[in-house]
Amino acid sequence: MKSFEVYRNIRKRAMIWGLPVSLFALMIIAVVGSLLVIIFSFSLGAVICVFIFNCTLYIGLTRLTSNPQVFQVSRVFPETISSKRLSNFHYEQD
Repeated sequence: MKSFEVYRNIRKRAMIWGLPVSLFALMIIAVVGSLLVIIFSFSLGAVICVFIFNCTLYIGLTRLTSNPQVFQVSRVFPETISSKRLSNFHYEQD
């Protein structure tokens, strides 16, 4: 009889094949588009190019999932909000 482990990490993101649901949907759309390319232009070169493209897309998306800091350039909000002057320049008349 097959045994299943209890899923206790309900607050974590849902993952399908190691990808979040949105990136998995992107990969499936690319696979469907690749199938259309293979169907309408059937050649060995097209099949090989589409296979390589799908493999590199999957590898790239899994690496992006494991290292999400790649696209995070800066924070949206500052850590503190202050009305203190940031520079030492005085713009008043002497």
